Amino acid sequence: MSIRSVAIVGTGHAATVTARTLRRRGFDGTVTLLGDELHAPYQRPPLSKEFLAGTSDESTMALLTPKVIADNDITIRTGTRVDGIDAERRVLRLAGGDTLTADAIVIATGGRPRQLPGFTIRSSPRVHYLRTLDDARTLRDRLRHGARLAIIGGGFIGLEIAATARGFGLGVTLIESGTQILEPRLGSRIADLCADIHRGRGVDLRCGVSVTSSEITDSSAQLTLSDGTVLDVDDVIVGIGIEPNTELASAAGIRVDNGIVVDARGRSSVPGIFAVGDVAARFSESAGRHVRVEHVDNANRQGAVVARAILGEDRPDDSAHWFWSDQYELNLQFTGTCVGVDDLVFRGDIDDGEFSAFYLREGQMCGAFAIDRGEDIMAAREMIGRTVDRAVLADEDIDLWELGEEEVPA
Repeated sequence: MSIRSVAIVGTGHAATVTARTLRRRGFDGTVTLLGDELHAPYQRPPLSKEFLAGTSDESTMALLTPKVIADNDITIRTGTRVDGIDAERRVLRLAGGDTLTADAIVIATGGRPRQLPGFTIRSSPRVHYLRTLDDARTLRDRLRHGARLAIIGGGFIGLEIAATARGFGLGVTLIESGTQILEPRLGSRIADLCADIHRGRGVDLRCGVSVTSSEITDSSAQLTLSDGTVLDVDDVIVGIGIEPNTELASAAGIRVDNGIVVDARGRSSVPGIFAVGDVAARFSESAGRHVRVEHVDNANRQGAVVARAILGEDRPDDSAHWFWSDQYELNLQFTGTCVGVDDLVFRGDIDDGEFSAFYLREGQMCGAFAIDRGEDIMAAREMIGRTVDRAVLADEDIDLWELGEEEVPA
């Protein structure tokens, strides 16, 4: 069937990249984005960093400028909630009774903050979750007027907020139920180094404990931890991950399992319906299973894959995951995985706080981490899956880019 119309449910990174790629690949049919937020498409990564700190504003966060929208003839309908999908007929049922029919539907609904029992989003103005621009606006105002902050969750969102809050001079206590912040993502050695960064800048890290009870009113917040500690704070931020917004797909009979299940090209279990971004559980040939990845780089790359698949192009992308995080004055980057690692090779000086670390499994590169060495990460991406000489990796006099262009000696 000839595709003449594409409807994309969502207005985030994956949605906008899908739309732009369709145009770049020559698609001249109609492209419509539908988002339930009132705002035009915007970048989410700055919400916990530059926007929260007040060093950027909404004008610098646009994903699609008015000129790009006009030049590419993209229709964006903000404040439009999709209530249902007739998968067989490819009809979207919109709030208010309207419908929209399309030849291809892309579900890019992202996710919502995972709720912590006892800390519902609207339980108190002192409880915060950060996912949207409106969330960030509210939290920014609170950080400017608060003094003591508790953050529940030691992932990247929590740590970025902690760094921003310290910049405002707030006292920050971060509570992580695991043995160390970031350990599942980065491994214990690098996680320890990241913890040292935050402790060195005044964050009170409490790992291996959880919140057992709380008393939160409009005027105060008190948390009791599993080790008996009682915290009196001004605000509480919960950052314990997201849950994929799969309800539309599930109700439409589309296969769902920790996300909307799609193949390597973003195609769901129903012909003509695709899924991309945080909501999609994509089949990874390298992993041999379906994976759901919550990073902007993945959203961007898979948006391009889905656009090409709609146009009949078979161009899957299973390259190594890559993500970054700005904390204090530092840029942290990671690519690949730390799972099954049996060796860790450092390049640079850990004490100087500017170094790279390469994760090896039986001599093969499987991941890399760097602080203020983004070029090393880009070079490492070319070497993932290849056998490497650890001494060569550690040698600062050897250009990593040259290693990436040829077989690395074992």
